[in-house]
Amino acid sequence: MKRDQFLLTALTAMPALAFGKIITNTDRTKKPFVVHAGKNRAGNSMMKFMGMHPNDVVISRKDTGNELSVFLFTGYGVVGTPLHIHFHQDEFFYVIEGKYRFVCGEMKGELNVGDTIFLPRGIPHQWLQLSEHGKLIYAVNPAGELEDFFQEVNDLKAPTQQAIDKLALKHGIRHIGPPLSV
Repeated sequence: MKRDQFLLTALTAMPALAFGKIITNTDRTKKPFVVHAGKNRAGNSMMKFMGMHPNDVVISRKDTGNELSVFLFTGYGVVGTPLHIHFHQDEFFYVIEGKYRFVCGEMKGELNVGDTIFLPRGIPHQWLQLSEHGKLIYAVNPAGELEDFFQEVNDLKAPTQQAIDKLALKHGIRHIGPPLSV
């Protein structure tokens, strides 16, 4: 096949491939839903992660055909994430309450109520809650397996850093450094 013919065929097929994906992506919720305060998408009490801090899925990847997951995090006291990389997901965070320090690659900054930050996939990042109380809503796109990672960590009987790091890697996240400090 000549190069020009190949390119024309490939370009002609792209809309059909995209359309086919849209049509075949039927694993998604067809009806609107509400997640009430203090509950998760399954209707259960909020999952605890990183100690006593509720962190739970409010829009599941199962709702969106793995296109998006949305989480609500509530922090009490100084808490944050280790330096890590998501291999396949972009993230955004919106500060509902409190003050946070974010680091993403070379960018460092503090976010307050109403601020939003976008963290592209493949760039090491982390955050630290600086206030006594804080609340974030955040999302990953595509959804990937972040909610599965949180659930499996939550289910560990005696979580060690080694076990958490192993689960993170299983779900497309690599922990590469310690959390930020005040």
